[in-house]
Amino acid sequence: MRIEKVNSSIKRELANILQQGEVRDPRISFVTILNVDVSRDLQHARVKFSTLSDNPKDIKAAVAGFESCRGYIRKVIGQRIVLRYTPEFQFIYDKSIKYAADVDRVLEEIKQLKKAEPDETDEPV
Repeated sequence: MRIEKVNSSIKRELANILQQGEVRDPRISFVTILNVDVSRDLQHARVKFSTLSDNPKDIKAAVAGFESCRGYIRKVIGQRIVLRYTPEFQFIYDKSIKYAADVDRVLEEIKQLKKAEPDETDEPV
């Protein structure tokens, strides 16, 4: 239960840091924090994020932006959340939102094709 509280607290604070513009790196300006997973010993945290752009250059730039400000983020999190250890952050791009959008698009195409096909039950016998 404690780990879940730490995960949600870190996620909330990271989102606040990005939303309030405390990190002035333009590479991470359009990033959304999706999930934070802290290890049991609170030494490491995996932060999954997504970007508005699907362009691989933008994704690499976002990862590089996070890597360049990782120390600052760790310092701010350490000041705002009282923990014995402030975890080291690993930032990972999460493809799940893009994947879900692709699945929705394909399902919508199938739905449109079904509407376009004549229904066999409508033909006279």
